[in-house]
Amino acid sequence: MTVLKSLLAAAFVLGSVHAHAQTAPTAGTTVVIPATGEVTAPNDQAIATLAIEEQDKDKAAAASRVNTKMKQGLEILRAQDPQASLKTMGYYTYPVYPEDRPVQPLAPHKPRLPTAWRVGQYVEVKTTNLAGLPKTVAAAQKVLTLNAINFGLTPAALRRLDDQRIAATYKALNERIASVAKAMGRPVTDAILDTVDFEGSGNYAGGRESAPAPMAMRAMAMKDSAEVAEPSFEPGETTLDMRLVGKVRFK
Repeated sequence: MTVLKSLLAAAFVLGSVHAHAQTAPTAGTTVVIPATGEVTAPNDQAIATLAIEEQDKDKAAAASRVNTKMKQGLEILRAQDPQASLKTMGYYTYPVYPEDRPVQPLAPHKPRLPTAWRVGQYVEVKTTNLAGLPKTVAAAQKVLTLNAINFGLTPAALRRLDDQRIAATYKALNERIASVAKAMGRPVTDAILDTVDFEGSGNYAGGRESAPAPMAMRAMAMKDSAEVAEPSFEPGETTLDMRLVGKVRFK
């Protein structure tokens, strides 16, 4: 009999705790709810970096060949893709020294003298003509070398996708508010959206990934202008995401 009474008492206590948990008041409760949204679109822009480099004992001779070949490369690029945006950059000249030899004891110190000079320059090509890009690059590679290529979205596409991204993220927030209200046993109409932070003052959003900078690669001098087979490119897609935080107060 004593055991039965103990079991009944324990069941009563557990039932009371369970009932209390189910009926916890939520009036005036403020809930902070994060939400994410993302949109994906095919890339519509390419940024290619081409280069030329020459090495010669005569610094002027090396620079002259670089200048001539870069001019030829620019003419090819303009002819192949008249709408492309071209920007030359990264002109460099530096000495090439002989390999260091072990210093002999008591040997007089001699200043190091360069054995040659290395001169080079880069050109950035920005284009939306992705269909003609392989032909353009192959033509330019008769003179220049392809250093790097990155695909992305034009500013117009980014603006268009940003509208879609905001809408998708706000929709996700409303869906989560409905889920939280249901879990609290409240109708969603009792939820009042007090604050929405779109990548604002809070540390809610990760920084956008920027396109990787072109790697500095040594461009070997071209010895002739033989035909170059067209390279293969796959522009791929870009996904933009957004995080927001909503502060919801229940009536």
